[in-house]
Amino acid sequence: MVLMPSRLTGLRQASGAVLALMLAGTALPALAQSNTELRLNKVEGEVRALQRKVFPGNGDKMFTPEISAPTPTPGARLPSTSAMTDVLTRMDALESQVARLTGQVEQNSNRITQLEAKLATTQPSTTGTSIGTGTQPLATNDAGVPVSTTPSGQIAGGTATPAPAPRPTPTPSPAAAAPSSSRVQAVSAIVKPSTGNAEEDEYSYGYRLWEAKFYPEAQQQLKMYLERYPRGSRASWGRNLLGRAYLDDGNALEAAKWFVQNYQADKRGDRAPDSLLYLAISMKQLQDTKRACIALSEFGSTYAAEAAGRLKSVYDTTKGGLKCS
Repeated sequence: MVLMPSRLTGLRQASGAVLALMLAGTALPALAQSNTELRLNKVEGEVRALQRKVFPGNGDKMFTPEISAPTPTPGARLPSTSAMTDVLTRMDALESQVARLTGQVEQNSNRITQLEAKLATTQPSTTGTSIGTGTQPLATNDAGVPVSTTPSGQIAGGTATPAPAPRPTPTPSPAAAAPSSSRVQAVSAIVKPSTGNAEEDEYSYGYRLWEAKFYPEAQQQLKMYLERYPRGSRASWGRNLLGRAYLDDGNALEAAKWFVQNYQADKRGDRAPDSLLYLAISMKQLQDTKRACIALSEFGSTYAAEAAGRLKSVYDTTKGGLKCS
């Protein structure tokens, strides 16, 4: 069965619509909802609807939902941080599922492109075609005399059959925009310390980039520091500052992940109190009042000294903007 161009165009438009819907469903921080739980349930429902559109029927291509609420064990005590991290766990699973759907849509788009190219090179000629017989007409020479053809398509005693048109070359996707020369010069002006302590120098350079508000560059530098020194003396500082770099860059969801990771990795770490407090701020920006209040309450009870001292102003400001029961 040969797919007609109109059918292929319809498939391409359908794939584009599915991809646009998936991208819209992943923009969690932009949804103006009052409760993150409701927003996650809505996005999960949309992903399941996308599964039915991308994989119709009940075949083995239908993904089993990866997102489900945990079933508590009777008598078991849940960890104190589960209420703060369940939204992040569900979001990770949702992002993974959307990535798989996105890959399938890209594969479908690639198959459509290949079919269009094949169709363009195999359009049957209307000249000399026998109507209703379904048989291929004999090749003739310039005088109209039937001649035989070789397996390669060359006509014995005549001219060669026209070569098929070359397949169109796929247009490469545009590359990501490179940083402007002025930004490159400004970042280069941030001097990397050289004190002889490599670990301290790597962290300090990330701090200088963050302080200068070069947040993407600071994120890259701090990630590199944590990969090299996952248990270094500045690890707690590095994870917390990486969360701050994402938060200041407008990505509260990614920031919350690093704050939770830093708090859970070492609750006695130098910047564990900061991470718990800024986790409340991240949840507040995501309009998740419930989890913001949980994080804020745990900060006040676990780190009372910091709440009354070094972090008092941030704590009071955050608490004053929330209506916690």
